[in-house]
Amino acid sequence: MSQDLFQAPDYYHMDDLLSEEHILVRDAAREWVKKAVSPIIEEAAQQAKFPTSIITGLAEIGAFGPYIPEEYGGAGLDQISYGLIMQEIERGDSGVRSTASVQSSLVMYPIYNYGSEAQKQKYLPKLANGEFVGCFGLTEPDYGSNPAGMVTNIKDKGDHFLLNGAKMWISNAPFADIAIVWAKNEEGRIKGVIVERGMEGFSTPETHNKWSLRASATGELIFENVKIPKENILPNKDGLGAPLGCLDSARYGIAWGAIGAAMDCYDTALRYAKQRIQFDKPIAGTQLQQKKLAEMITEITKAQLLTWRLGVLKNEGRATTAQISMAKRNNVDMALKIAREARQVLGAMGITGEYAIMRHMMNLESVITYEGTHDIHLLITGMDITGIPAFK
Repeated sequence: MSQDLFQAPDYYHMDDLLSEEHILVRDAAREWVKKAVSPIIEEAAQQAKFPTSIITGLAEIGAFGPYIPEEYGGAGLDQISYGLIMQEIERGDSGVRSTASVQSSLVMYPIYNYGSEAQKQKYLPKLANGEFVGCFGLTEPDYGSNPAGMVTNIKDKGDHFLLNGAKMWISNAPFADIAIVWAKNEEGRIKGVIVERGMEGFSTPETHNKWSLRASATGELIFENVKIPKENILPNKDGLGAPLGCLDSARYGIAWGAIGAAMDCYDTALRYAKQRIQFDKPIAGTQLQQKKLAEMITEITKAQLLTWRLGVLKNEGRATTAQISMAKRNNVDMALKIAREARQVLGAMGITGEYAIMRHMMNLESVITYEGTHDIHLLITGMDITGIPAFK
């Protein structure tokens, strides 16, 4: 088990833009990742198992619903704090960050923003402390980038609804206690439904044989005439805008998280390049390796500035869907390119589990696709600047 020697790059003194609270929150998450995630994550990835033992720790550092008010069990933090926590967790592993992102932005966010007071009281405190883990069901086998085409449906049966359909590529599904599921009613309107494990006809088969997010549990959600109590319908928002609002929050967290993966790859490559001797000197002293490292820190710094500004806009309630899409697309693409370059700096050692780079690279191949693909986010920006949708 190798020691976690990570040192975070801060080339433009970004810490000067953060409050004392931001730094305390970030540093607590950073230390927890070093102690609780780094020592076990390589083995978990090799074994393709999510380390459920870390759920309590994630709750303790405020990773579950950090921006949810304290009265519902959250930490009552701002959006920059949320982003910094996601950055540090993804520095450890994208799959672990996925669990926290789903819990916060795709489960707690819709309950808090769209749910009844009774739903908030019932679910949010248990989600915040990790007693409950949730998942989010939007993507279907035939409907990914076009969620409006979903076929999962609910039918009103008088004293309850009947839910039928299936969702796919669902993080946390195999062990989730509840699922926020999006389904069409008989009028074709999309509604949010809280489905609880143990409901008859509800199953969550696990997805196996993944080359990516191996330390994350992925599965399906299958609904066969599942009886849903009427009090389990989210009452305060419906239509496609409801799940897309959740995705905005999740994509924002991913924009921060991807920086963490990139920083870890850069830090590993920089340290290795200083230590690896070839032709009687460290490879860090060669022009080509310096080019790689200089470009890495430049792109990380640009992403840090982009995401910090987005966090300010989020705190002010002014961040748009298109701005969030730009940050998610840019930062994940940046992180994936850095992972690939860092792997080359390490040569053959870069493919081994002794270093995190190859694991980050494989994980980022999923991150660049989920929560809106790389191409779709580009078209969201294109639509925003031209006013003409290219994907309808």
